[in-house]
Amino acid sequence: MRPDGRNRKLIHGRPNDRSLRARRVPGSWPEARPDRGAALGTSAEPLPCATVTTARAPLTLNDVIAAFEGIYDPGWAAAWDAVGLVCGEPEQPVQRVLFAVDPVAAVVDEAARWRADLIVTHHPLLLRGVSSVAATTPKGRLVHRLISSGTALYTAHTNADSACPGVSDALATAVGVEGPLRPLEPDPTDPNGNRGIGRIGALPEPLPLRSFAQQVAHGLPTTAVGVRVAGDPDRTVRTVAVSGGAGDSLLDTARAARVDAYLTSDLRHHPSSEFAEHGDTALIDTAHFASEWPWLPEAATRLADALGGEGANVETRVSTIVTDAWSQAF
Repeated sequence: MRPDGRNRKLIHGRPNDRSLRARRVPGSWPEARPDRGAALGTSAEPLPCATVTTARAPLTLNDVIAAFEGIYDPGWAAAWDAVGLVCGEPEQPVQRVLFAVDPVAAVVDEAARWRADLIVTHHPLLLRGVSSVAATTPKGRLVHRLISSGTALYTAHTNADSACPGVSDALATAVGVEGPLRPLEPDPTDPNGNRGIGRIGALPEPLPLRSFAQQVAHGLPTTAVGVRVAGDPDRTVRTVAVSGGAGDSLLDTARAARVDAYLTSDLRHHPSSEFAEHGDTALIDTAHFASEWPWLPEAATRLADALGGEGANVETRVSTIVTDAWSQAF
């Protein structure tokens, strides 16, 4: 029982699924990681993960969104981004919220099985312009399914990247990078200098690059892409810059910060090759999905705390489905 008289229950799952695109990832990171040798499979029912229950009456979608936007302000999003409510009735009641990285069919399937009222994803469904949401298109089918089932969809993308704490703070924690963390690219609109893209921190003790890369692999969800490294594996790493998601636009910024290693995703050949030629900062490249998944449990917990403060009855759950685009490596 909490001091305020409300009960809270945290349920952790240990998924052990590893072969197809709809694969499971570590439940409630980092406590419930699967065994490193666990087989991947496609269990029909995902295990519950990071489920938080608070007591009292359900709130409306408007209420839940207001609480969430108090944490991740849409005004912090990049001008090109598409964040906020994608579909859903503002006054519909919300009792179950599912968090996921991507708004894909497997996640919508999970939401339907769990009877979620709201899906919160990091990546937008409609980031690039579309001229139709006909059910004959993949995105259109998802929109139709969501509307027909009464499930709302909401996106927090670059506003969650920029938030403090945000996506890169969670990534840093997952791989053992400690604070005080500061933005790699500060948001000029934040007078306190806390918000921005990426984070810079340090390891509690220096490690060889090889050991740090292994620590990264252990701390993040397992994917077909794995973890790639550019640099002398025996070089010492103490200071680290991290940026969840695609981060090669910040390569020069990371090098200018004079860190020992830069951890990010989606690094392309030519920018990475030119960066590595300088020889002063090592590169660690992970799957895009893996670098952003650690934010989900934090976002779910922060929303549950905000709604719990209002006495709402809301369950939050983190999806354990691997939605990385790559399913196999040969």
